[in-house]
Amino acid sequence: MDLELDGSVVIVTGGSDGLGAALAERLVTEGASVAICARGAERLEATAAHLTLLGGDVLAVPADVTEPAAVEDLVARVEQRWGRCDAVVNNAGTAAASRFEKITDEQWHDDLDLKLLGATRTTRAALPLLRRHGGAVLNVLAIAGKAPTGGSMPSSVSRAAGLAMTKALAGELAGDAVRVNALLVGLIESGQWRRRAESRGVPVQQLHDELVELAGVPLGRFGRSEEFADLAAFLVSPRAAYVTGTAINLDGGLSPVT
Repeated sequence: MDLELDGSVVIVTGGSDGLGAALAERLVTEGASVAICARGAERLEATAAHLTLLGGDVLAVPADVTEPAAVEDLVARVEQRWGRCDAVVNNAGTAAASRFEKITDEQWHDDLDLKLLGATRTTRAALPLLRRHGGAVLNVLAIAGKAPTGGSMPSSVSRAAGLAMTKALAGELAGDAVRVNALLVGLIESGQWRRRAESRGVPVQQLHDELVELAGVPLGRFGRSEEFADLAAFLVSPRAAYVTGTAINLDGGLSPVT
């Protein structure tokens, strides 16, 4: 399927590794220009170099979405380079889960600042560009946002807030031809799982198998980063022009909530 992304410009936050990098690769193979940002400059540059070798038109901006000035600079550089922005993928975030009584105020603030406010800052900054031609916003969340479990805070609460923002913003921006959707992931291959396996000194496939069995994933396996990239690319593409205000699970059937 031709996603009709040739010539479009997409911002991907958290784009230096894992799911963000997989999506950026999928987008450049579809002919889109991609701006990726992340806090780690070294990994960001390596990903940008890989995308360039694939023939991609790539802008790599070291930026922390918890810093308003950095987000404004990111969008300004996108406008300066391409004069447009057709989609924003809010993918920046890290796993954070603990027992409620152990979570400090600072940890609550940090998680909300990164995951919820980071997405609102980036979307707000890019909104004037998105409105010019119509466009899309995709919030990458987690299935815990729909079906939180014990020990899943603060991430589950931040993700639930992102889910509410997705629905409310979709209603606000529909008249501007700007679509807003969410993609809720379960156990999907990413850099965080690779690093966790390395810290434990076990093969990443062993960790995957253990987590799948523990969680009881109906399809019996981890999701592949390419599967995430395919669905995310579709949702920001013109081929999904009638899809807005929805939250799609990508979890192998794990979530009890559709």
